[in-house]
Amino acid sequence: MANQRIGVLEGDFIGPEIMKEALRILRVMEERSPFAFEIVPLEAGGQAYDKYGCHLPADTLRKAETCDALLKGPFGGPPEALASPKWSGVEQGAILPLRKHFRLYTNLRETKLFDSLLYLSPVTEHLIKDVDLLIVRELTSGMYFGEKQERVVNGERVYSDAEAYSESEIRRIAVRAFEYAKTRKNKVTLVAKSNVLKSSVLWREVVAETAASYPEVENDYMHVDNAAMQLILNPRQFDVILTSNMFGDILSDEASVLSGSIGLFPSASLGDGPFGLYEPIHGSAPSIAGRDIANPISAILCVALMLRYTFGEEAEAARIEHAVQQTLELGYRTQDLFCGGTDDPDKLLGTQQMGETIAAVLRERLS
Repeated sequence: MANQRIGVLEGDFIGPEIMKEALRILRVMEERSPFAFEIVPLEAGGQAYDKYGCHLPADTLRKAETCDALLKGPFGGPPEALASPKWSGVEQGAILPLRKHFRLYTNLRETKLFDSLLYLSPVTEHLIKDVDLLIVRELTSGMYFGEKQERVVNGERVYSDAEAYSESEIRRIAVRAFEYAKTRKNKVTLVAKSNVLKSSVLWREVVAETAASYPEVENDYMHVDNAAMQLILNPRQFDVILTSNMFGDILSDEASVLSGSIGLFPSASLGDGPFGLYEPIHGSAPSIAGRDIANPISAILCVALMLRYTFGEEAEAARIEHAVQQTLELGYRTQDLFCGGTDDPDKLLGTQQMGETIAAVLRERLS
């Protein structure tokens, strides 16, 4: 590979801190492997609002269109400031338009737990050991993109958000889910709410039609409320979970907590081609910004996903993932992973130190 253009949206608050460590890992790959990356800085979110008065400038989209992939940090502000113009519209003004503009209808969030961290989970170890599940979430339709109304009826405000899906939107994400299942444990669980939602009825019908083309893949169904419970009671039963935009948003955050920290997991947003957007699943964490305690692992693992899904470099992606795993097995921890009675205080690292340690381990693997 040569001269691959990577658009970088640093994000807000802890975003620049963890993105710096992700780029550190990218540079290690460039040093020791036949890669050449050009970093293209892009402005969006709160950073862009301060400068341009909007969350996603047109120039950012134009530059992003010239890139092979995007690395994105978390956007958003503190809860107490969500009513301010700067922070109230970040999701609708930047994140959703990015996904829609590049037709990134598939979101992948894998929950694969680290054996060295099982003791940190709020769920008992015998329930979570060997958990390895993939949530395939539809990303560019559904309630988040549906018609929104604000009315006054009989003197009171009535707000509504419409959930709507077409057959083609469901079928294309269903095909993706079944194809991923073929590379894993050959099982797809559709999660919806077909007992009360008409859109979920269509999901069941279209997924059943799609399943007929994949006889080798087991296909079952679960109501979303039951699925939320089963993720805690018996998460090992799942392989690929296929679900809608809103349900996927909720369930993937729940699944991430099985690890004991939301700071460990990356996500990939993909369309029909190799272009992808890669971002941590967590928020911008204003309360810890600038303190050098944020966990950079989710951002670092975004680089691995980018190498895998955009550039087709499975071996290189695995090297980064193994370097992270080895670092954790050696006992190194960031604050969110540190358990005072169990962990070595001399191995409690800051954001930068954790990035440097993973980079050092990676260099050894590449040498």
